[in-house]
Amino acid sequence: MSLEPVPEDLADASLAYRRALGAFPTGVCVMTVDGPDGPVGITANSFASVSLEPRLILWSIALSSERMPAFAAGERFAVHVLTADDAERADRFARGDCRLTPDDAELRPGVAPRLAGVLARLDCCVHARSEIGDHLVLVGRVEAFEASAGEALTYFRGRYGRASSEISA
Repeated sequence: MSLEPVPEDLADASLAYRRALGAFPTGVCVMTVDGPDGPVGITANSFASVSLEPRLILWSIALSSERMPAFAAGERFAVHVLTADDAERADRFARGDCRLTPDDAELRPGVAPRLAGVLARLDCCVHARSEIGDHLVLVGRVEAFEASAGEALTYFRGRYGRASSEISA
């Protein structure tokens, strides 16, 4: 196997870069926040653990996203790791209707909206925000979390897949 050189044309280079990033399989999450205009969600695969003590995670959202102001203003957000059978929900929050209703999520004052039927959920308060490149990076301090056994939804080279592993105690 040989690696292809970076194209000289900027449009081709941008596409080649996206393809290179797509070679890294990721989990799929939906982030939720109770924004100034109401609760919203967005699909993200830019999620990572930062620290075990204190419990910190990070993710990023494009500055050009219409949902970015809600996450930039919110002090609490939730991370929902999707199950392998949840591609439809991932698509909805990636491209479709991002508004949350009581039918979609548990909506309570002072807590980020909580989706049901997920593999794991982390309730976070914002620890730090930083604009880096064309994204806002949010670092969250995990205040509460839940996880269950099951298969996770993954994303690899533009397609959904699944990862399976049992939770060990």
